[in-house]
Amino acid sequence: MAHQALHDDTCVVVPLFNESAVVGDVIRDLRTSFPLVVAVDDGSTDGSAAVARDAGALVVEHPINLGQGAALQTGLETALRLGAQYVVTFDSDGQHQREDAVAMVSRLRTDEADVVFGSRFLDARTRPGAVKRAVLRAAVVYSNATTGVRLTDTHNGLRALNRRAAATLRIRQNRMAHASEIIEQVGRAGLRWVEHPVHILYTDYSRSKGQSVFNAVNILTEMIYR
Repeated sequence: MAHQALHDDTCVVVPLFNESAVVGDVIRDLRTSFPLVVAVDDGSTDGSAAVARDAGALVVEHPINLGQGAALQTGLETALRLGAQYVVTFDSDGQHQREDAVAMVSRLRTDEADVVFGSRFLDARTRPGAVKRAVLRAAVVYSNATTGVRLTDTHNGLRALNRRAAATLRIRQNRMAHASEIIEQVGRAGLRWVEHPVHILYTDYSRSKGQSVFNAVNILTEMIYR
């Protein structure tokens, strides 16, 4: 087996809420490239924290559910305290691919950018349903018009940041609107950014949880009323 390069200076932040069925596999796979994984358990009631800990993650726990934005802010602060030079945000439900995260961190290492945003719309690998695609496209139009940062995919949880960028963010939108808030802050701070094509794998598991359409609708609702 070929030697797997380890990114010892990188922390992967995994916001976690009731994903005990899959998060163990997600973390074990991540740790083949990224030894340091911080799982922020956001008030799970299904034992997710224990599963993540058993898989090798450092687990930080919120006693109650605060939302993904709050979990990401806790994770960023933890990564910085641990001395990480690069931070990746990575979903806990099995939809993101470790190989994409590795490639995104590699782009940061060349000093090409301060932030690498994952985009599912830069190639044809990701196949969202028609409703999901329509709502995500609407979110892109709204975000591009309001943030001044023109992206092709504004609500993708896979991102890579250098230490400067991670220290700049102050996420106050606790729930889904945090994605637009991050983009807005990147633009306002003058951080350099690029997009990177990523594969979002819509699984039977994620569909069974109703994530595809309801999350998309929640995104638009929270963007409008934040």
